[in-house]
Amino acid sequence: MERINILVVEDDNDINQLLCNIIRKSGYNAQAAYSGTEAILYLERSEWDMVLLDLMLPGLTGEEVLAKISAKNPVPVIVISAKLEQQTKIDALRTGADDYITKPFDIEEVSARIDSHLRRAKRTLVPPQPQVLTHKDLSIDTDAKKVLVNGQELLLTAREYAILVLLLSAPKKVFTKANVFESVWEEEYRGDDNTINVHMSNVRTKLSKANPNEEYIETIWGMGYRLKT
Repeated sequence: MERINILVVEDDNDINQLLCNIIRKSGYNAQAAYSGTEAILYLERSEWDMVLLDLMLPGLTGEEVLAKISAKNPVPVIVISAKLEQQTKIDALRTGADDYITKPFDIEEVSARIDSHLRRAKRTLVPPQPQVLTHKDLSIDTDAKKVLVNGQELLLTAREYAILVLLLSAPKKVFTKANVFESVWEEEYRGDDNTINVHMSNVRTKLSKANPNEEYIETIWGMGYRLKT
């Protein structure tokens, strides 16, 4: 069986080794990186199933590393940081992070979140769909996982892509926030509006940049989201 490879990007040696030990006890491979620059080298040389990422790093910052991961080949990224500011968390989610854990952290919680995100990454996020989904000048090739808007390819995170596929799979359906969260994150919805709002806003921003003259998603106040006709 192919082993799971996880890159740990953390400049504090003790914390890095602790995270690596958590990963190895779960039966996965762990590779330590101690700077943003070193992390990029590992990311360019090998394929990774997950990245644990601190934000305050020497060389490239964690935010810069996260942006490069999201733009090139999105993999599940769990940010583990001492930064507690709400805006920092929102910015990380907007950039492509799948989760955000604050320091000091609980070992069992970190282990559980790693397992949870890896399970979801291995499963199809939405039911199988036709090869190409279309709406206005938006098209999704679900086999190639390629999204085009107005002839321009969009670079999306895995969650953003799954949200678009979900909406296009039922063009007339109004999806509640619970529908979106439970379909895309495959977890029970517990009223975490912030996570959904951030990802939905990010999708809309990217669509708008590709075609400023068109609106693709509308909010049905008090109900949820659907494609705009």
